[in-house]
Amino acid sequence: MKGKTGLPAVAMTAVSMVLTLTVLMMWLGSAVPWPVALVVGLGIDGGWLATLAYERRLAAQGDHNRAVTAVGWSFGLLAAGVLVAHAVNADHSTGAWLAVAWLPVAAKALWLVHGLWERTALTPHALDAIQGIQQEARDEAAVARARLRAEAATEETRLTAVTAAGARVARVQAKTARTLSGAWSTLETARKGEGTGRALTSVTRPVTPGVTARWDLPVWGPSEQVPALDAAAPALTDAALDVLVDDIRTSQDPALSYRDMAARFRAAGHSASEVRLRAAWKRVA
Repeated sequence: MKGKTGLPAVAMTAVSMVLTLTVLMMWLGSAVPWPVALVVGLGIDGGWLATLAYERRLAAQGDHNRAVTAVGWSFGLLAAGVLVAHAVNADHSTGAWLAVAWLPVAAKALWLVHGLWERTALTPHALDAIQGIQQEARDEAAVARARLRAEAATEETRLTAVTAAGARVARVQAKTARTLSGAWSTLETARKGEGTGRALTSVTRPVTPGVTARWDLPVWGPSEQVPALDAAAPALTDAALDVLVDDIRTSQDPALSYRDMAARFRAAGHSASEVRLRAAWKRVA
């Protein structure tokens, strides 16, 4: 990179000096002796070259002087002015001379670019370190992006599985609810049928002769915990059971329902089978 910025500046400076000296020799040669014109041309080129060398020396030391820089630009502008003046006053090839009149200014600009490069140039070791840091940052960013994409895909899969499982559970629950609803609807229809009680009662006659039992199907509703029966308590007779059932049923006005009566009967510590308790309720009610 140093050659790419330094060599063009040197070449353009040399061409500018040669053009300046040539133009002064051609321009002033007819008005003054050629040695005088040569001295003037060498003076301009020498002053430009001297200020440029001093600028380069200061730049190598890490220093800068505005006065020297101003003098260098003055010599460059003077050389460009000489070329422009010669092009304007030339009898022929005016365009060609104007085309090269910018070379002194361009040479100064190239030296400026070269100075900026020198102030910002880094060693190969530093450049390798910077490249390694940048590569490491790119690798970490790529790994982070891959991790985020993988986590997003995993979360999407998990949500899909949970949603599918929830949908299956909801379908099973809905199917079970429909089945239970149909079963209880059938049971309710059977319970309310006119011949259901007689049909169920007729089943017990061959098994228990002389005993007429009444059968009732269960009723849909909330269940209540039945207290444990006391094995040591004596069994109640039908008359005593009827009295207890009637007392509990009529203990409030209006009379209690069978469910409330049965709950209070068992809460009081009395024991009787569900068949006997329901038969007593039907007798007193």
